Amino acid sequence: MKLYDFAYSPNSRKVRAVAYELGIALEHVHVDILKGASRAPAFLAKNPNGRVPVLEDGDFVLWESNAIIRYLAAKQGTSLVPAGAREQADVDRWLSWQLAYLSPATAKVAFERVVKKLTGQGAPDQAAIDAGTAEFAQCTAVLDAALDGKEYVTGRLSLADFALAAHYHLTPTYGLDLAPHRRVVAWLERMVARSSVQRAYADGLASMQ
Repeated sequence: MKLYDFAYSPNSRKVRAVAYELGIALEHVHVDILKGASRAPAFLAKNPNGRVPVLEDGDFVLWESNAIIRYLAAKQGTSLVPAGAREQADVDRWLSWQLAYLSPATAKVAFERVVKKLTGQGAPDQAAIDAGTAEFAQCTAVLDAALDGKEYVTGRLSLADFALAAHYHLTPTYGLDLAPHRRVVAWLERMVARSSVQRAYADGLASMQ
């Protein structure tokens, strides 16, 4: 299988971490989104949305990172997706929450503080930073409460943990503060201790050098 991605991005990072966790070998193709490579015609033919990552498995082309990690888990038959209907729904709930709440909040701040600087798009918009920071604090308080008495987001290690950790691991880079959310901090420390997450993180750093 071939993965087209930009290793530093959280959505690419989550796929790499899950693949490493499951022992699935992927051929990686670097797509430099900072230089507009995801808008090239050849890439748009794979994903008309112009976003990474994209997975190719033979003639099957799959985009959307959460769909990709679900696909990898299904091929492997892993415990990262529980067997019961309620337990699966709980994992899907948090995958959806990441897309609907966490990603938009962090993306606002990341764009203003990181992406603009890297791509020369001007000065940060403080109003956008403030809005994203407030949204981040609000949604992270939700996760913090949900982690009460739990080691992992749904009780035991699942795809939801990898999807969320890929975003939370980057929050210090954006200047977002996790300290008020002690359960989230402890959970993230457990996730970052995993060799699969560490490898994905190292890939991301290497891609920026």
